[in-house]
Amino acid sequence: QVQLVESGGGLVQAGGSLRLSCAASGRFFSTYRMGWFRQAPGQEREFVASISYGGGSLNYVDSVKGRFTIARDNAKKTVDLQMNSLKPEDTAVYYCAAGRSDNYYSSSGYDYWGQGTQVTVSS
Repeated sequence: QVQLVESGGGLVQAGGSLRLSCAASGRFFSTYRMGWFRQAPGQEREFVASISYGGGSLNYVDSVKGRFTIARDNAKKTVDLQMNSLKPEDTAVYYCAAGRSDNYYSSSGYDYWGQGTQVTVSS
């Protein structure tokens, strides 16, 4: 069992930066792939980024490549999402997720979810 709590969301102007953090509790954090998803009002939940168990494999949705960076610290049981050059279309609730599937781009590949943190980017 893994519990996840996100933090770091907020309101930022276009072009600005935010750093989201996800703190995990429970055992075996280092054995889980970690992912970030987002959901805008009226839209389906969307894959944003994932990082493998040891941090050696990173994946991003095309729309955030070059702007967002995912990183994890297995000793601290945290996974962060650094978001730079933010755009209004990045506005969404961002969710942290943990899973053991290789299906990193689908929400079905994750077993545990945080409660989400709101990110709002103004134009």
